[in-house]
Amino acid sequence: MRRSLALLMFMTTLWMGLAVAQDSSSSNPDRKIVARVTPVYPELAKKMHIHGIVRVEATIRPNGQVKSTRVLGGNPVLVDSASQAVGRFKFEAAQGETTQVVLLTFEEEKQQ
Repeated sequence: MRRSLALLMFMTTLWMGLAVAQDSSSSNPDRKIVARVTPVYPELAKKMHIHGIVRVEATIRPNGQVKSTRVLGGNPVLVDSASQAVGRFKFEAAQGETTQVVLLTFEEEKQQ
């Protein structure tokens, strides 16, 4: 009985997740970034040689300004800088408010 209930809950959650993913991808085409802000590479990340990709979801107003950001993944040392940078991005104008995922890559500067 418990296994059946757990399986039913898992399948319902999976189905709902797929429905949301399909809905958001078809109704929200990506808006072009008009002005991109380079994130500040945190000193701690430099000292610890931390690099990687941070995924940030941006909610964009119709005029192209970022209304809010939400970090979806990335190294905790890098996420604040990424979120702040995406918050200052400017997107092309659109009819309504949209959400879009932005990937920011942090790489160490090579010393010469």
